[in-house]
Amino acid sequence: MSQNTPAKSSAPATANASDTVKPSNFLRQIIESDLEKGTYATRRWAGSPGDAAHHAAGQPDPAKIRTRFPPEPNGYLHIGHAKSICLNFGLARDYGGVCHLRFDDTNPEKEDTEYVNSIIDAVKWLGFDWNGAPDAPAYQASDYFDFMYRAAEHLIEAGHAYVDEQTPEQMRINRGDFGKAGVDSPFRTRTPAENLARFREMRDGKHEDGSMVLRAKIDMASPNINMRDPAIYRIRRATHHNTGDKWCIYPMYTFAHPIEDALEQITHSICTLEFEDQRPFYDWLMERLIEGGLLSAPPPKQYEFARLNLTYVITSKRKLAQLVNENKVNGWDDPRMPTIVGLRRRGYTPESLRLFAERIGVTKSDSWIDYSTLEGCLREDLEVKAHRGMAVLNPVKLVLTNWDDLMGADHLEPCTQPALPHPPEGVEPPPPRHFTIGKEVWIEREDFEEVPPKGYKRLFPGNKVRLKGGYVIECTGCTKDADGKITEVLATVVPDTKSGTPGSDLVKVKAAITWVGVANGVNAEVRLYDRLFSDAQPDAGGKDFLECLNPNSLKVVTAIVEPSLANALPGQNFQFERHGYFVADRVDHVQGTKPVFNLAVGLKDSWGK
Repeated sequence: MSQNTPAKSSAPATANASDTVKPSNFLRQIIESDLEKGTYATRRWAGSPGDAAHHAAGQPDPAKIRTRFPPEPNGYLHIGHAKSICLNFGLARDYGGVCHLRFDDTNPEKEDTEYVNSIIDAVKWLGFDWNGAPDAPAYQASDYFDFMYRAAEHLIEAGHAYVDEQTPEQMRINRGDFGKAGVDSPFRTRTPAENLARFREMRDGKHEDGSMVLRAKIDMASPNINMRDPAIYRIRRATHHNTGDKWCIYPMYTFAHPIEDALEQITHSICTLEFEDQRPFYDWLMERLIEGGLLSAPPPKQYEFARLNLTYVITSKRKLAQLVNENKVNGWDDPRMPTIVGLRRRGYTPESLRLFAERIGVTKSDSWIDYSTLEGCLREDLEVKAHRGMAVLNPVKLVLTNWDDLMGADHLEPCTQPALPHPPEGVEPPPPRHFTIGKEVWIEREDFEEVPPKGYKRLFPGNKVRLKGGYVIECTGCTKDADGKITEVLATVVPDTKSGTPGSDLVKVKAAITWVGVANGVNAEVRLYDRLFSDAQPDAGGKDFLECLNPNSLKVVTAIVEPSLANALPGQNFQFERHGYFVADRVDHVQGTKPVFNLAVGLKDSWGK
């Protein structure tokens, strides 16, 4: 490993435990115990990843701990990755440490720079960096291929690895199962020299793909099947997005991952529970390479936590890709997708996802988190930051029949309403919204009933309501077309009742309704998104997840919005009063000319009610 490699990991963050007391969990307890005991106090850091000699020449590590987020760049990150990002970067921040962003790019056939770029963007968007600066480069496992090859040769020379030429089927059969010990490969007794020569032939491209593998020599009778001489290198002729055609052999993930951690001086390697059975091999490999002087001690330690299981969501990359490839959704950033790019386009904020990750915590036991918990975190965040606005999603015209007599023909009366009624403490309120009311306004069709049901408080003949921010009006009836459909609602203005004027509250009403003026309302495309699946666990128990798709997960309407909303910036969040939280679409919304809004979340949880 070159000692001239530029430093890539983040500078130590300052612990901010004094700012906010974080709820304890088993990972925090492990870290606090290690810090108290000085488990990693003797580590040195040479400014970049490297082997034992490289770090021995460095300085005492300024980072109290080192964690890592190591995605494989073979797809877009999803909500489960967001939890891991917040966990690993958050622990490093809270304990004066560093979190590394590393691409585990050891599988050349499935990886692409498109995914690399999307991952970098997602981590930045969530509010984290890995070198004290947003534009720092990330680590790549493929940069360590030279060392991994060197480590493999060391294992061969030390008698800890051999080249196996059995067919994949023979290897599978001879591996045994939980009730039967494995059978030694007939190639297991080769001498180190023979294995080394054969391995170099693999490296030099002298054998076909799949014809042989390099295996660790451990114990074919181990009760942990993962310790029965696992494969650590395979022949794979494929162009790698970073190393090109330099290699025709590639390390297996279980071999590469511990090495990557060790070269980067990771202290706490945190992963999900499915890797728990791989931990003995992780520790075995660290011991062998430290014994050989290739890696420095103390080694990193692996710890496992339960992955995120979120109702009404799937997180399998293969199944998410199927949704995209079969056009069940409109791309990876479809707002119904659980990908970070999809959640972002839906209107989720970094703060809401960080709050969600903190709220659900980490455990070692699997459990299901209800989707409403995620939605609640978004509501909580947007309540104090999303500017308000009025929008009519299912419009019918309301005609104020005495307007001309009271106000004069074509008169438009200016109105104001606060953009943010309850700003956070210490935040200056934004300027109010300005709009006008005239003889004709748009209201929601559901706000009028010719024959009202019991308890109905909005418009019906003889009833008074307030047009929010405007006047009190009294309904007088409606007009209909030849098919009996209501085309206009009719009402009269009650004089001297304009909101905010003296005496306006003397006329009491039981309801206020939202509206948009016909004179200056703006047509907008509004996409009403719902949960992508109608089943809480769409891929559990052998179900066909495609049969669980919610046929009503998207409804597109032409709405009418107040003028202030037409000037929204792409990605800007709003609360459409009474309807919910919406976001100006990041892709299709054009400020001032083509308003497009996505429903992020309703004002309250109404799923299934």
